[in-house]
Amino acid sequence: MKRRTFLRLAAGSLAVPTLAPGASAGATDYPTRPVHIIVGFAAGGGTDIVARLIGQALSERLGQPIVIENRTGAASNIGAEFVVRAPPDGYTLFSAAATNAVNTTLYSNLPFDFIRDTAPVAALATGGFVLVVNPSLPVKTIPEFIAYAKANPGKLNVASAGIGTAPQLAAELFEMMAGIGWNQVPYRSGYMSDLLGGQVQAAFPSVALAIEHIKGGKLRALAVTGATRVDTLPNVSTIAEFVPGYEASSWYGVVAPKNTSADIIEKLNKEINAIVGGPDMRARFAGLGLEPISLPPAGFGKIIADSTEKWAKVIRAANVKPQ
Repeated sequence: MKRRTFLRLAAGSLAVPTLAPGASAGATDYPTRPVHIIVGFAAGGGTDIVARLIGQALSERLGQPIVIENRTGAASNIGAEFVVRAPPDGYTLFSAAATNAVNTTLYSNLPFDFIRDTAPVAALATGGFVLVVNPSLPVKTIPEFIAYAKANPGKLNVASAGIGTAPQLAAELFEMMAGIGWNQVPYRSGYMSDLLGGQVQAAFPSVALAIEHIKGGKLRALAVTGATRVDTLPNVSTIAEFVPGYEASSWYGVVAPKNTSADIIEKLNKEINAIVGGPDMRARFAGLGLEPISLPPAGFGKIIADSTEKWAKVIRAANVKPQ
């Protein structure tokens, strides 16, 4: 009798499914080790700053280290592909931004499809850019800027962080909608020193990048690119106040490899939304000219899809090609 009972129990134990190495047991005990958030840009940029702010708070809530890892190159495509190829176990995430929606159309031979091969986890924040000029340029408003560009064809040099970046496409959209022409000057590294020195006359940086130079009088802010004014620049108009229908915003969020457990995604979404909705993070984002977003994964997925469609139209209309 004892022998039969032993054999039955032994057979039952063999029937219990086991997890493959690296597989996740679900959200109940997740995470049990450090989680890596991959950033496709160098440290110090907007995507990196947002990822580090969220990572620190998320580490405290999950009880495990959140490691921010910068894998740069190809307008963040290298970092994105690394995450797409990673095991879908919740331990490798990607700090996504509007650039990734742009890249879907800009790069025709990507070895992955960002929408198809990733799973939206949580949106973090949205924010526009700000059209700034060197104070030597004799314009103080958007109408004056448009008039100057039309009266001086080929003389206005507008800097960008590279062809196909979100700020550069914000400039392309403005150029088309305002009916003006200028010289696009893409930089492979920072352009701010040349803008401050007057070698280029205008740019569309993030509010966070430009705010101190604006407050110090080294740059003149003409307008922000979002649908509404920003708290950090309350007296600066929106471009849409003068060019109806214009809107260009960036967004930040977190995605995971496709097939990541829905339970893990829901857990991360809940924790990140709690962080983003808290007063401390709202204040930190406001200082960067960002507005926090709290959405379910499907809502963030819609932002990605809508952004991809919008910038695809701009890229094709302006015939934008990658560098």
